[in-house]
Amino acid sequence: MVIYGTRPEAVKVAPLIRALRESDVLTPIVVSTGQHREMLDQVNRWFGIEPDHDLDVFKAGQSLTELSARILTDLPAVLQRYAPDAVVVQGDTTTVAMAAIACFYEQVPVVHLEAGLRSGDITSPFPEEANRRLAGQVTALHLAPTSAARDNLLRENFDPAAVVVTGNTVIDALQWTADQPVRFQDERIAASAASGRPMILLTTHRRENWGEPMLHIGAAVRRLAERFPDHVVVFPAHKNPTVREAIIPLIGDLPNVIVCEPLDYPEFVHAQRLSRIVLTDSGGVQEEAPSFGRPVLVLRDNTERPEAVTAGTVKLIGTDADRIVAEVSQLIEDPATYERMSQAVNPYGDGHASHRCVAAIAALLGVGERVAEFEVSAG
Repeated sequence: MVIYGTRPEAVKVAPLIRALRESDVLTPIVVSTGQHREMLDQVNRWFGIEPDHDLDVFKAGQSLTELSARILTDLPAVLQRYAPDAVVVQGDTTTVAMAAIACFYEQVPVVHLEAGLRSGDITSPFPEEANRRLAGQVTALHLAPTSAARDNLLRENFDPAAVVVTGNTVIDALQWTADQPVRFQDERIAASAASGRPMILLTTHRRENWGEPMLHIGAAVRRLAERFPDHVVVFPAHKNPTVREAIIPLIGDLPNVIVCEPLDYPEFVHAQRLSRIVLTDSGGVQEEAPSFGRPVLVLRDNTERPEAVTAGTVKLIGTDADRIVAEVSQLIEDPATYERMSQAVNPYGDGHASHRCVAAIAALLGVGERVAEFEVSAG
């Protein structure tokens, strides 16, 4: 059984579901909690996934406590109905933590996809850092995307035999999607792409950036848009009103800023490919954009994905407005700095993570053997 509930989870489990369907020994049962509704449904349609069961827990304005309670209340009946041999959860959402706990209570082995990510601060990102640590405590098989994630797990004294380095399935999804033809529904983005004007892609939504940090981000982007009028800033605004109310009033009136609804997954992949610079507090974007050789400036003070920081394609810059303006300006004005960051080095995967995951799951269940683990190519 594969359980997921948000758009990022759906993107990362989609290649795994496809690989499980192709397996001779495993059959996936797909369960959605519906933690995200509209955005989740878009991804399901793109990848041709129709859940076997949908808990439909989404409720506008509900708290994390309410969401957690609904998942814990509703999921046990689904586990009892289907009696899966194991359950795959992905990443660090509330769906992941609560599904893992529900499985533990029902004595169903948990497989944690994208295991071992750590920021070192349980409050940042919030609540994701706590979610992934909670899930790890009841996990039977840790599918770590990188050797660094594996090392985090080993330092926490998890059984080395229960940890497999697979690469990240997000790269499987990204490579497949990047090869598909996509048209932007927003005519302003389509026109900007056709014009060849340099694009800055902005995404921000993290809870720890709500309030003053997000106001600083908005103020910095305004200064940048005014300083570089030849550049176009594209801001797919997160649905959360807290995000929109902080950012849009600061940048929405500028002629070279496009504020739009969240892009569907294939459009967003192609927006990353077209962008010149990416400003983000998203974890997934830190993994994806390096595939296209795009410098990524992360609007956070720490990250659970340090590999691309080490590689030089990602840089942590926080939310201070002066710092944001300085870092983006340097990339625009200094070709040597841009060239150093734009080297297309992606330490997160090679497009074959899903097949390694399937082999590891089959081995866990006694119906197959593991294959060679993922290693970053020296080239």
